[in-house]
Amino acid sequence: MILFYFILSLAASVVGAISGIGGGVIIKPLMDSISPFSVSTISFLSGSTVLSMTTVALVRSKNSPVSVDKRIGTLLALGGVAGGFLGKYLFDLVKVRFPGDQILGATQSLLLLAMTVGVLVFTLYKNQITPFHRDGNVFCLVIGIFLGSLASFLGIGGGPINLAVLYFFFSMDSKTAALNSLFIIFFSQLTSLAFTISLGNLPPFNSTILLAMITGGVGGAVIGSAVSARFSHRGVDVLFMGVMGIIILISLRNFLIQAALI
Repeated sequence: MILFYFILSLAASVVGAISGIGGGVIIKPLMDSISPFSVSTISFLSGSTVLSMTTVALVRSKNSPVSVDKRIGTLLALGGVAGGFLGKYLFDLVKVRFPGDQILGATQSLLLLAMTVGVLVFTLYKNQITPFHRDGNVFCLVIGIFLGSLASFLGIGGGPINLAVLYFFFSMDSKTAALNSLFIIFFSQLTSLAFTISLGNLPPFNSTILLAMITGGVGGAVIGSAVSARFSHRGVDVLFMGVMGIIILISLRNFLIQAALI
């Protein structure tokens, strides 16, 4: 199983680095489906893997022709920090209010399912959609808070909604949106992890599995960053939509199973 978690993290991080979805949106629902761990432990393992992946991917992007928009990216990241705290607070609130994993897991699965379906539909028709370009400072912060809180609550890092929002509100192409998405994900996940540690809310976890997943995240970032240069904008979109289809099926299955146990 250690090898399985490594391969899962590696593959998800390769896709996440190329498309900008972070990898957690693949890791989280798959682990919900097959692993024996609690929702809190899965979210922690997934978030830690995503943090390691985004750290390496951002460092390697310094030599890339695609770059983070310094003003917009910084404002979104600051919003992501606040959103990271908010999302983690909401996660802990639901966990305390509804003991047991069924309601929390079903809520996460349903929210991820709805979000992924919406983003897939948006992506299919985005060439027919005129971006609603806005880049005011306050607006950027609010968008960052929204994206960061959603990512932190779901434990997925960032996910597909980042790309849709960055295209619609900031007119970013696929590759630019992917890099800026990773930038936001890094700060929201760093904040979420810091919040968890500072409150002493670390869930029980297997340190060997955590190390294997972080190693997979780092390896995926290295491979994904190298391969990304060979992808066209259309190629990134096709990869993104294929992954969305798989996530929709997994999230639907997870929701139905968890809802039946409530």
